[in-house]
Amino acid sequence: MRGFTAIELMVTLAILAVLAALAAPSFTPIVERWRVRQAVDGFQSTLYFARSEAIKRGGNVVIEKLANNGSCTTAPTANDWGCGWLVCEDSNSDGTCSATEPVLQRYETAPRLEVSRTSGGAQIQFNRWGMVAGSWIGVTIVPQGKSVSDPAARGVCVSSAGRVRVEPNPPCISG
Repeated sequence: MRGFTAIELMVTLAILAVLAALAAPSFTPIVERWRVRQAVDGFQSTLYFARSEAIKRGGNVVIEKLANNGSCTTAPTANDWGCGWLVCEDSNSDGTCSATEPVLQRYETAPRLEVSRTSGGAQIQFNRWGMVAGSWIGVTIVPQGKSVSDPAARGVCVSSAGRVRVEPNPPCISG
């Protein structure tokens, strides 16, 4: 029975290392698309959940962006939702999620994503008919440091009636 020499093993490992170094950059776009898709699906399912809860509870349901904390700093303004979001029952009808109100769902986005709302700020309110308070909503999700023209970028558009659609070329122009 014959084994491998140390030189043969080192040559084999060196070849594998070179192949891995060449292949790794080609996986970056795949991982970016996966992260964006995961966030789009999460936001879309949160919208459907909040809408159904608003109908069930007679309104007063709010989706609110998560504030920046030590582990997430990708949401510096009210329109940046990169840390994630939560759904709460707005029992005092002030349009925000306060500490005393029950949280119905919480979603934290994957790292290295930029999630930004076109306009409207840090909350999305639903009335008793499951309609969005105000006009349509547009949310853009792109890999961090990339633009909306990146192939992985997606837009989530919500009409005032609550209809949700995903656009491959963000931002949403109308609901």
